[in-house]
Amino acid sequence: MTEQSFPADSELERCLLQDRPTLGRRIKGLRRRARAGQPYERGLHDLWQRLRASQALCERRGALVPAIDYPPALPVSERREELAALIGEHQVVVVCGETGSGKSTQLPKLCLDLGRGRFGRIGHTQPRRIAARSLAARVAQELGGEVGALVGYKVRFHDRVRPETAIKLMTDGMLLAEVQQDRDLREYDTLIIDEAHERSLNIDFLLGYLRGVLARRPEFKLIVTSATIDPQRFADHFADAAGNPAPVIEISGRTYPVEVRYRPPESPHAGERDESMQRAISDAVGELAAQGPGDVLVFLSGEREIRETAETLRKHHPPSTEVLALFARQGPREQARVFQPHSTRRVVLATNVAETSLTVPGIRYVIDPGFARISRYSHRTKVQRLPVERISRASADQRKGRCGRVAEGICIRLYDEEGFAERAAFTEPEIVRTNLAAVILQMKLLGFGAIERFPFIDPPDGRLVRDGYRTLEELAAIDAAGELTEIGRRLARLPVDPRIGRMLLAGAERRCLREVLIIAAALSVQDPRERPHDQQQAADEIHATFAHEHSDFLGFVNLWGFLERERHALSRNKFTKLCQRHFLSPTRVQEWRDVHAQLREQMLEMGYKEDSAEGGEEQIHRALLSGLLGNIGFRDGQREYLGARSSRFHLHPSSGLFAQPPKWVVVAERVETTRQYGRTVARVQPAWIEEAGRHLLQRSYSEPHWQSRAGQVAAFERVTLFGVTLVAHRRVNYGPINPGEAREIFLRFALVEGDFSTRAPFWRHNQALIEDIRALEAKSRRRDILVDEEAIYAFYAERVPSGIYSRPQFERWLREASRDNPKLLHMGRADLMCHDAAEVDAARFPDALAVGAARLPLAYHFEPGSDDDGLTLSVPVALLNQVSAERLEWLVPGLLGERVEALLRALPKSIRRSLVPIPDTAAQLVARLQPGDRPLLQALGEAIRAVKGVHVAEDAWDPTAVPEHLRMKVRVLGDDGATLAVDSDLARLRRRFAAHAEQGFADLPDPGLERDGLTRWDFEALPERVELERGGIRLSGFPALVDQGETVAVRVLDAEARAAAAHRHGVRRLFALHLGQELRQLRRQLPQLDRMRLQYAKAPQPESADGEEGARRLREADLAEALIARALDRTFLAEDDAPIRTRAAFEARLAERRGALAAETRAVCALAGEILDVYQRVRKTLAGINQINWMHAVLDIRAQLDALVFRGFLDAVAPERLRHYPRYLKAIEQRLDKLALGAARDRQWMNEMAPLQSQWRERMEAARAAGRDDPRLDEIRWLLEELRVSLFAQQLGTDGPVSVKRIRARWRELGL
Repeated sequence: MTEQSFPADSELERCLLQDRPTLGRRIKGLRRRARAGQPYERGLHDLWQRLRASQALCERRGALVPAIDYPPALPVSERREELAALIGEHQVVVVCGETGSGKSTQLPKLCLDLGRGRFGRIGHTQPRRIAARSLAARVAQELGGEVGALVGYKVRFHDRVRPETAIKLMTDGMLLAEVQQDRDLREYDTLIIDEAHERSLNIDFLLGYLRGVLARRPEFKLIVTSATIDPQRFADHFADAAGNPAPVIEISGRTYPVEVRYRPPESPHAGERDESMQRAISDAVGELAAQGPGDVLVFLSGEREIRETAETLRKHHPPSTEVLALFARQGPREQARVFQPHSTRRVVLATNVAETSLTVPGIRYVIDPGFARISRYSHRTKVQRLPVERISRASADQRKGRCGRVAEGICIRLYDEEGFAERAAFTEPEIVRTNLAAVILQMKLLGFGAIERFPFIDPPDGRLVRDGYRTLEELAAIDAAGELTEIGRRLARLPVDPRIGRMLLAGAERRCLREVLIIAAALSVQDPRERPHDQQQAADEIHATFAHEHSDFLGFVNLWGFLERERHALSRNKFTKLCQRHFLSPTRVQEWRDVHAQLREQMLEMGYKEDSAEGGEEQIHRALLSGLLGNIGFRDGQREYLGARSSRFHLHPSSGLFAQPPKWVVVAERVETTRQYGRTVARVQPAWIEEAGRHLLQRSYSEPHWQSRAGQVAAFERVTLFGVTLVAHRRVNYGPINPGEAREIFLRFALVEGDFSTRAPFWRHNQALIEDIRALEAKSRRRDILVDEEAIYAFYAERVPSGIYSRPQFERWLREASRDNPKLLHMGRADLMCHDAAEVDAARFPDALAVGAARLPLAYHFEPGSDDDGLTLSVPVALLNQVSAERLEWLVPGLLGERVEALLRALPKSIRRSLVPIPDTAAQLVARLQPGDRPLLQALGEAIRAVKGVHVAEDAWDPTAVPEHLRMKVRVLGDDGATLAVDSDLARLRRRFAAHAEQGFADLPDPGLERDGLTRWDFEALPERVELERGGIRLSGFPALVDQGETVAVRVLDAEARAAAAHRHGVRRLFALHLGQELRQLRRQLPQLDRMRLQYAKAPQPESADGEEGARRLREADLAEALIARALDRTFLAEDDAPIRTRAAFEARLAERRGALAAETRAVCALAGEILDVYQRVRKTLAGINQINWMHAVLDIRAQLDALVFRGFLDAVAPERLRHYPRYLKAIEQRLDKLALGAARDRQWMNEMAPLQSQWRERMEAARAAGRDDPRLDEIRWLLEELRVSLFAQQLGTDGPVSVKRIRARWRELGL
């Protein structure tokens, strides 16, 4: 056939199987072009070239096949004709053969001998790389060639396959990876799945997938080999369309009889490390030693059990017995010792690695305690566990089979025969006890459909399937619909565990790929660090030099850096010795490098590059977290960590962080032995975890609230990952999270409650209107004027659209909406008021109170129970002394009736009965009252007497019964307007701020009147009142001349009474300065001055005067000065004289009365002399009284005497009263004279006047405490003096009729 014609079907049948579909499609395409008259010649030429190349390759493969012979000693060789027939007749054959039967080496040769392997390869899978490599070498040797020609292998990191290779050994994982490019596996015409009984995950996946391949490729042959462990399951799995199972051929191995002995320990539930089990092992070794020569293989579950058992055997057996260990973590040198020739008796202590993977030579005896560590994955805790479990019967038989290879053997089982029968028949396949994430990922990528519908021999547990999906969700490899994400597709291209792959992708994103590649490779291989049993401390010390303070992961980076530096500097041999000195396995170090190189190459192929700069610690661990989110931990105890899904674990003691465990950690793996441990640990921050696991976080929100300053609705967020709380209480913007609820909160708290800040005109309008209405409510003390909040909410909710929940949104919307309707959100009074509140007017509830020339603001507040509740007057501290306490008692007209009613209700019942009904009486009284500066109680008492004819004594009132809101409070304001104090007790405020008030008033702008250093009246008229202004407030000032000793000054004072007193003294001083020469002459001529001074010296200090300054002046005044001052007053300043406010008046008074000064001075001295003479006699008489029964009179007289004569009394007592002093004092003398004969009578008179005296004293003390001068009490005080004269010295006469009865009547008349 020429190249100008199209190839026949027979030509295609001579091509490679994998080329046939492509060539067939190309032929059809060219035929279509030819029929359409389109050019096809060049394409046809290319087609023939490809076809010939494919055919030539097939011919070269066939030419490489030598004459094949089969070792006659192998059992499989005896059955090769039967095997050949079954392979020729059936698409699937199950070969069941024991170890040593030769099935692994002879089956590929047999297939080659049958003509297979020419158009498609003979693929032969092994569970382990070492088996694939060694088996390829063995088969190549038997076929007379080298590996890489007719026979090749392909395992991870190594590809020894050429196009001419007919037999290809590989791991089952490698074949699984090839499915991605070769869906129907057309590279092969035959596949041998070896060691299928191990039921690894890859094997189960291949067996399920191949069932579909067999249906699509009738020419395809599949041979499944298995040990003698339930081969029928494989046969049933590959049943044909008629339901006939695949044929099973069983081939025995080269074995000798094995005797089984059962030797259970004393304790039926003993573990391997228990004393009874250790004793049973030692006894079994001793028992076998008596049977003859041969080595003993003891199966144990782990390294620790091996070491403890070795110690036990060395103690109880002779030194000639060599005890060796065999386990996966050993270095190659230690493992090699087991296979080296020896002359002594040997006991090999091995894990289940010796069950099928390795054949230990020379074994005649087996001791089987019946335990093994079985890898199991917990779907709840996401932990791959290695618990010690009882082995299955099939595993026990495998162990027994290890001792019948060289001679008759004995297997001692350290459990009873009944226990053996109760064990499971087979070990569960790996697929039902492992994490399926990687399988699901691959199936998704290959498009194999859902794992639940995949034809597994033993379908995995649905919980494990779900856990696999959860793992992929954790890695963000699949979306909510279960489809691969971009991360998932990239992960599937990485031939590593998905978690490791996720770290690599994150490392590339975070520019720390170099470090993450090192760590990922380390986590993908066995730990290169070794800890020989006899050198553990030395190994730990050297390994500690590579440790990192915060991260075991970065310890790998440190170790890698050290090894790379040394590798470049040393030869291979020296580098190997260096590793050994540092307790590092050279083989594992090389494997680490190989994995690193492959991962690096894969990442480079995907377009990622390593960064030249070193990755930061934070970035590295953020990348690691992306693949280890399920392995986070929070320390909630001293050493225990709370992990994902409520699990708990401890840091493994080998971790560099074990001594000082951090608060938050991530671990590479969690393994459960006696307790659950986290291995390979790093310190992390919760913020890193939150960022890495953002697609998995559970967020809950509480306490949504309005934030006025931020202008948004906030809530507190709680963030958890797998049940671990990352953030307990973080404030976040709640609007985007729950727009509906956030809008309602915005409307209610911002717009309705007014906690909002905006320049929008509607807001100022509405808030001002609401404040006006609230002010009406505060004045009337009712909450029935302003509509409720629901009505305001409804107003805004009707107008503000949905989706508005923050100030920026609201203002943007309002700007747009206001263009069409500027008054959209303006409220009217009708929208806000329930009724018009006509009774709350300015007359009844004024906004200011007149104090002198000032109008001080009043504030109304209605909040019962609060300190601000009621009426408050704001008073600048400079005006504090101008405020009348009596005026404050009157409140405002709108509240006066309520205060009066409260006072009436507090009266004694005997009085209150005459005033019922109280509300009506209160209304009548208020109608008669005129607010002013009179005390309210005085005016109220007079009104009651006028309306009801009832006398109410002032002490019958109980002002404390008035509610707080009916007591006007005073807010004292500083110069800057800040509140200094608030109190309803004005007197207390005045005492507290006396200095502030005076200084504050003195600091007011000078109205042009004040002068200093005056000795003459050389200025014009001095007004009684001036008006000042400060801060917009008009104040009244009271000009006065102020006595400054040698001069006088003009000052503007803050209180009228204080100014009047100061002016009187100032004018007196000015008269004295004008009369200087005359006064000096008068002083020298004062009669009996020295005698009077001695008498006056005994006078006590005054109880009170016009403030502290007045008291000081009285105390320090010399008697001569006092006499001159009184003389000046009598001459120029008589009580009925008009005040002097002008220069003309001053000069006229001086000229008119100057001549009377000398006579007035003599009169004053005479009066003072008479008073002091009697005073001295009385004091002397009192001093001489020692009669006990007179003490009541003595004490009373002393009190009376001290109240009459005290330091400064000449200036303090009004002239009108002072002229009666001689009579009062003589009355005391006569009283003392009468005591000798009338002490009882004296006591009787005292008792008659005692109630009045006591009542007056109480009222006087109350007035002083209130800082109030009450002229009524002053009148009663002198009436009481007259009463004493009437009682004790009637013959002296009184200044008018007086008696107890009369005083009581006057008391009532005065309203006291």
